[in-house]
Amino acid sequence: MVAGNFSQDRDSSISTTPIAVIIRGYVILHDIMNEEGNHSKNNGRVAVVTGSSKGIGKAIATEFANAGYSVVLNARNEVELKQAAEDISKSIKDSRKVVSISGDISQEPVCISLIEGTVKQFGRIDVLVNNAGIGGESKKIHELTEKEWDEVIDINLKGTFLCTREAVKNMMKSGSNIQGNANNCSIINISSVHEQIPQPESAPYAASKGGMEMLTKTAALELADSGIRVNGIAPGAIATDMNKEVLENQEKKEKKEQRIPVHRIGQPEEIAKVALFLASENASYIAGTTIYVDGGLTLVS
Repeated sequence: MVAGNFSQDRDSSISTTPIAVIIRGYVILHDIMNEEGNHSKNNGRVAVVTGSSKGIGKAIATEFANAGYSVVLNARNEVELKQAAEDISKSIKDSRKVVSISGDISQEPVCISLIEGTVKQFGRIDVLVNNAGIGGESKKIHELTEKEWDEVIDINLKGTFLCTREAVKNMMKSGSNIQGNANNCSIINISSVHEQIPQPESAPYAASKGGMEMLTKTAALELADSGIRVNGIAPGAIATDMNKEVLENQEKKEKKEQRIPVHRIGQPEEIAKVALFLASENASYIAGTTIYVDGGLTLVS
């Protein structure tokens, strides 16, 4: 099923790139208009991205900054975080629109400070991307310690809850959450295909992502009439540090790619483009949905 009626008689002066997004078997087509148009449209909008010193988080922060957003980066490693902020500032040639706030989002005071710091710096928050997450130790359930379980759950799930709670408080205060307003707010949770596919020897990780799926749905239902949309993205195998062992072993890499219907590992930028779409007006009728960006992996798992 294809949503929308798209004529080929378009103004040739407008540069468009069609993107197809598959959501639970439905294909939604949308056009990302020229970069200049998007940039001016997003001027004044503010996005917070947790876990953004590298990998998917950094790619998302870069995508939003290039689209005209002011961005607030967050990660535990202050050195890597500052480098990421510097890289993004250079790419957009404007250091005033990129801020970094370090800290461990499994800690409540850090989440409060992150959102308060964002509002203090830019006066508002329009988009929160809950990306921070860890894989944890590869162990069977009976081998796991309480500390190992708690570390993964606290960062991946509790941190998402805490940042969401604080962001929602400020979104509701800002007045940018008026229903029907084109500048409505968005929360995007970066989950994993393992919210659906069991992952042996990674029980805390799979449990945290399963919890994130239901947190996304529940928050979406609670906040929909406030003009705050909550959605998720479930990446498959992506070229990040979490898959470093596979990426550095050609045999393992080829084996992994053979399992994926499109026969390749995805790039962080492919997740970033979907996140930007979910935050845009083009996704204004999408709430409580998780988009699987996995090369079809969940179709065969």
